[in-house]
Amino acid sequence: MAKVKGAVVVNTERCKGCDLCVVACPSDVLSLSKDANGKGYNYSYTASPGECIGCSACAYVCPDACITVYKVKV
Repeated sequence: MAKVKGAVVVNTERCKGCDLCVVACPSDVLSLSKDANGKGYNYSYTASPGECIGCSACAYVCPDACITVYKVKV
């Protein structure tokens, strides 16, 4: 059986740094950046991209639909 890995893409300019995705991630893949986007918010980013399991929990809880999760069989 093939394993599934995920890849998280965050639209950093739309992200308002609400931290919901960071809390929802069971694999601790996401974190808030110390840098700010154009609107002055600390945006989410993939801190540990190799740990993503592709569950899409982060994308489901994002109120602004800033997150896209891709799944790849390895």
